Amino acid sequence: MTQDRMPLLFVGHGSPMNAVEDNAFTRTWQELGERLPRPRAILCISAHFITSGLHAVCLNQPQTIHDFYGFPQKLFDIEYPAPGSPELAQRVVDLLGDQAQLTQDWGLDHGAWSVLRVMYPKADIPVVQLSLDLSKTAKQQMDIGKLLAPLRDEGILILGSGNIVHNLREIRMGQVEPLPFARSFAKAVQSQVLHGNYEGLLHYRDFDGSAPSVNSSEHFVPLLNVLGAANENDTAEEFNHDFVWGSLSMTGYLLSDT
Repeated sequence: MTQDRMPLLFVGHGSPMNAVEDNAFTRTWQELGERLPRPRAILCISAHFITSGLHAVCLNQPQTIHDFYGFPQKLFDIEYPAPGSPELAQRVVDLLGDQAQLTQDWGLDHGAWSVLRVMYPKADIPVVQLSLDLSKTAKQQMDIGKLLAPLRDEGILILGSGNIVHNLREIRMGQVEPLPFARSFAKAVQSQVLHGNYEGLLHYRDFDGSAPSVNSSEHFVPLLNVLGAANENDTAEEFNHDFVWGSLSMTGYLLSDT
């Protein structure tokens, strides 16, 4: 894939264990890292960085945040020493205007580094995280993406990391087949995205199965941010269209105009 405009990427990151496991999901992430044009920097919008107002992390060297518990020590030992980019952080704030500000009170959480260490194991591409403001409407979330869209022409990969279906209360350990509500909601989202009807997701709360699938919105909102940065020439490619534990979707989408 070669092009001037960077693609857009939404990844279903699932369990932190994907950071250290060799499975179908992580092999696809690795292939994406090899296939996509090398970005000048990455703007990551993760489900695990939530603030009042939007905050862009402005650090030369962001810390690796282990924002989970109950997992093996080897996960807590992981460091992903990618540099930050104060320049990109300031550019993001300039694009977003008064709704955004710089912060030094975060780093790279597992929604970012668990995916990036597989895609870009050398940790040599600058990464900036942008927070979620969950008080915003679905339209406002997509408008954030629209404001960020110029970054695509500046060599910046906009990466959303979350899950289209994410309900930890309904987990069935070892179950591969999605629960009925999860299947219905994921299929409705899939139809809108693959047909290029991104604004159809403004009404995702009306989709069958939406309430249990998006019982808290932080894992879904990064998809809205990413889709907001798409244009009429983009087409969507689905990957990792599968489920774990019945109520956790690993689906990802790559959007590009080639």
